[in-house]
Amino acid sequence: MLTDQEIRQAIHVMRQKFPEANTTLKADTTFHFLLATILSAQATDKSVNLTTPALFQRFPGPRDLAAVEPADVEPYIKRLGLYRNKAKYLVNCSRAIVKDFNGTVPHTRKELMSLPGVGRKVADVVLAECFKIPAFAVDTHVSRVARRLNMVDQKATLLQIEHRLMAAVPEDKWLDAHHSMIYWGRYQCTARNPKCAHCPLLAMCKYGQDNVM
Repeated sequence: MLTDQEIRQAIHVMRQKFPEANTTLKADTTFHFLLATILSAQATDKSVNLTTPALFQRFPGPRDLAAVEPADVEPYIKRLGLYRNKAKYLVNCSRAIVKDFNGTVPHTRKELMSLPGVGRKVADVVLAECFKIPAFAVDTHVSRVARRLNMVDQKATLLQIEHRLMAAVPEDKWLDAHHSMIYWGRYQCTARNPKCAHCPLLAMCKYGQDNVM
């Protein structure tokens, strides 16, 4: 298992390779960013960004979306997977924001996670990106990279991965580290055919060493 220092060094290497690593979801308001993050589940950010402009134009605020039914939202997000369930999440989330938070997106993890369609990962992303509240969101890329590099036990849960990374990385670097690991998982340590043979972290990665033998 990597030490705290080794984890920080690995993430530093990731940042050097992908200095531009940042959120790729596009949104003009906190509410729209929340919707985009919900829609990004099991979908690429690129596909979400192609879908959301018409959705955002039609539903500029929570009250606009709360006033319709999921069937009215489905045509706007039909190109995305699980669009029927996601339409329900968007409408019910908006209704909860209007009913429980006076039409304003809340800014605590507990309150965000009370919204339909918002789990811990979505809440952490919104906290960090929109409210600059330190959080370390763990998605499929972050969890894959953390496990392959032995930053965590192979059977670690997403919450255990989050806690391990938060303990190893300084709080003011959590968001950068999150983005760096996403880019690493997206372009270097991919789910299929990872680029192990030409990886600058190969010396500390047993998974990569086994993969190039």
